[in-house]
Amino acid sequence: MTALTVQGLTKAYGTTQVLDGIDLHVPARTLTALLGPSGCGKSTLLRLIAGFTDPDAGTIRLGDQVAYADRRSVPPQRRRIGYVPQEGALFPHRDVAANITFGLSRPRRRSAHRLRELLDLVGLDADIAGRFPHELSGGQQQRVALARALAPEPELVLLDEPFSALDAGLREDTRLAVATALRAAGATAVLVTHDQAEALSLADQVGIMHDGRLAQIDSPVTVYRRPRDARIARFLGDAVLLPAEVADGAATCALGTLTVRSSGVTGRAEVLIRPEQLHLHPAGGGPTATVQEISYYGHDAAVRLSLQPEGVPIIARLSGTDLPEPGSTVQVSVSGDVLAYPCGTGPSR
Repeated sequence: MTALTVQGLTKAYGTTQVLDGIDLHVPARTLTALLGPSGCGKSTLLRLIAGFTDPDAGTIRLGDQVAYADRRSVPPQRRRIGYVPQEGALFPHRDVAANITFGLSRPRRRSAHRLRELLDLVGLDADIAGRFPHELSGGQQQRVALARALAPEPELVLLDEPFSALDAGLREDTRLAVATALRAAGATAVLVTHDQAEALSLADQVGIMHDGRLAQIDSPVTVYRRPRDARIARFLGDAVLLPAEVADGAATCALGTLTVRSSGVTGRAEVLIRPEQLHLHPAGGGPTATVQEISYYGHDAAVRLSLQPEGVPIIARLSGTDLPEPGSTVQVSVSGDVLAYPCGTGPSR
């Protein structure tokens, strides 16, 4: 497997700028997740990398091979890229064995060893080989689609929201199986997804896209703990953003005086507090809030509160036990440090 490098990639459809100067590097044998709202350009970027359509400008490299530059494009079939679309797109008239081996040479297509190897790689039993797609569950279909993409030993695997049609329980099992298979194969992979938990839990690096630009790309821990600007903070996970005054490494806000992670920010600012940093206690001498609503998930709960006296809405993420009653007044404390953003700054480009 090899690295992917994209530089200065742009794409417009008519007067609509879909991608605007994308720079992306995916190291060999790693999984990168691209995350962003609908219409931000994620799937378009994947199609340009695959060669299904050409960019207006920029370069695409697979290792030392130039796949696109100066309006010269290597056709998709010569890029050695495996592509897994939504819902797998298996051939309905072919059984599992024929679907998986479709892209192989005739001698390799006849090799039972390669078929068994691929089925084992994606966690499927050999006796599934003779079934047809309509006889498989959604999760099995996606694993077959991945096995088909991996069969020719591609340089890069692209996955375009492959788990979006699966129910929650099946989605979790399938995406873990797919991630395990990609790593076992030593694949370089790019995953496009709307699912934030999926991106953070599976990827080696996460790219956040907004309005056709790559706003930030970092490790999952970094993009969650240190989002580059307030817009990314609001998009990625639940965020409590409060006005504050920052001086000497401390932020004074409605939740008290909090330690600020080194950022060089002083004066008027917004502070980022993640809901899991908030803790609720019986009302006492500290900042108080009224419990508005509780969303219970079993293992934990999201508690929506109205911070007093201004009524600012905030959200706390708590364990699923000993929850407060809606309408009650509680004291709110913050654990750990916070991130501060200067007021009036626009989103990063």
